[in-house]
Amino acid sequence: MSYEMIAILMFSTMMLMLVTGQRVFGAIGFVGVSAAMLLWGTGGSEIGFSAAMKLMNWYPLLTLPMFIFMGYVLSESKIADDLYRMFHVWMGPVRGGLAIGTILLMVLISAMNGLSVAGMAIGATIALPELLKRGYDKRMVTGVIQAGSSLGILVPPSVVLVLYAMIARQPVGQLWLAGVFPGLMMAALFILYVVIRCRFQPQLGPVLPPEDRALITGAEKLRLLRAGILPLVIVAVMMIPFINGWTSLVESAAVGALAAFVAAVLKGRMTKEVFENSVRNTLGISCMFMWIILAALGFGAVFDGLGAVRAIEDLFTERLALSPWTILILMQLSFIVMGTFLDDTAMLVIVAPLYVPLVQALGFDLIWYGVLYTITTQIAYMTPPFGYNLFLMRAMAPPEIGLRDIYRSIVPFVMVMVLALTLVMAFPDIALWLPDHVYNK
Repeated sequence: MSYEMIAILMFSTMMLMLVTGQRVFGAIGFVGVSAAMLLWGTGGSEIGFSAAMKLMNWYPLLTLPMFIFMGYVLSESKIADDLYRMFHVWMGPVRGGLAIGTILLMVLISAMNGLSVAGMAIGATIALPELLKRGYDKRMVTGVIQAGSSLGILVPPSVVLVLYAMIARQPVGQLWLAGVFPGLMMAALFILYVVIRCRFQPQLGPVLPPEDRALITGAEKLRLLRAGILPLVIVAVMMIPFINGWTSLVESAAVGALAAFVAAVLKGRMTKEVFENSVRNTLGISCMFMWIILAALGFGAVFDGLGAVRAIEDLFTERLALSPWTILILMQLSFIVMGTFLDDTAMLVIVAPLYVPLVQALGFDLIWYGVLYTITTQIAYMTPPFGYNLFLMRAMAPPEIGLRDIYRSIVPFVMVMVLALTLVMAFPDIALWLPDHVYNK
C-alpha cells in the first residue's frame, strides 16, 4: 500500500470514529499509535511516549490552567455579573443599548477567560433573561449572545491561539496581539449591525423605560461603574507588563490568576464553594486540552513520517495547479465544513499539522493564518446543522426560544463574520500591525 493510501486510511478511520461519537483524544490517539505500531512494529509505541515528553517540556502550556482558573474565579464569584449590571444601567437609555452592552460584556469576558463557553454561559444565564424581559427581539439577542461569545477564541488571552502556537511553532505573544484588532473590529461590526437594525426597527431593541431610569440614582451609577471597572483592571494588570516585556507569558498568566483571586477575596466572594468549583472546572478543562494535544502530537508525527504533508502540497500545487489564494480559500471552507460536527480544538489538532506546513510553503505568514483559522472557527461554531454554539444556546435558552429561532438568529452575524474574515484576508495588516509594532519596538 502506498504512503498516500495509508494516510487516507488513517484520516478516514479517525473521522469515522469521531462521527460515531468517540472522544476526540481517544479517536486521534488510537489511530495514530495503532498506525505507528502496524507500520514500524513495537518501536512505533515510542511515538506516543515522545509526544508526551514534548508536551510536558512545552513551557507556555502552563498558561492554560492559569487563564482558565482566572476566568472561572471571575465567573463563579459573580464579578462578571457586576460588569453586566454596569452596561445595563449605562447603556439602557440607548436604542438597542442592552444588546450593545451585551456585546461589550462578551469582549471583556473573552479578555478574562479565553474560552467561548464562559461567555456563552454568562450571556445565556445573565443577559438573555434580562433582554427578553425588557422586550428585546428574541432572535436578535440570541444571535448577539452566540456571536459575542465566539470572540473568546480570538480576543487575547485566547486558549485556542495558545494551542495553535504549539502546533505551528509560533510565538504565543505575537498571536495574541494579532487577534486584538480583528477581535475588536468584529465586535464593532456586531455593534454597528445592532445600531442600524434598531434604528430602522426600534421595536427590536427598546430603550429602558423612563420609570426604570428614574429609579437609578447617580450614586448607584458610579457604584456600578467602579464595580465594572474591576475586571478591566485585572486584564490590564495581566497584559500591560507582558506587552511591555516586563514579564514572560507564564508570569503574566500567574499575575492574572492571582489578581482575580485577590479581587474575589477583597469583595468577600471567595467562598469554599466558589474555590472548589473554580479548581474543579480548571482541572477538567486543562486535562481535556492536554489529552487532545498529546493525541494530536502522536497522530501528527505518524502523518509527517508518512510524508502526507508533502503529498498534499504536491497534489494542490503540482497536479491540480491551483493558485495559493485558491488553496487558502479551500482550506478555510474545509474548516467550516468540519465545524458542523467538531469543536475548535479537534479541528485544530486534526488538520493544523497538515495545513500549517502547506501555508508556509505557499508563502503566507503563519501568525496571520492563525487569525484566519480562528475567525473561520468562529463561523463554524455558528453554522447549522451542528454548530457548537447552536447547541450550547439550545441547552441554556428558555423554552420560548426554539431551535428554529436559534438557527435563524445567527444568519446576519455569520454574514458579519464572513465580512470580517474577508477584510483580514484582503488587509493582513489588520492582524499583523500590532505584533510587528510591539515586537520590533
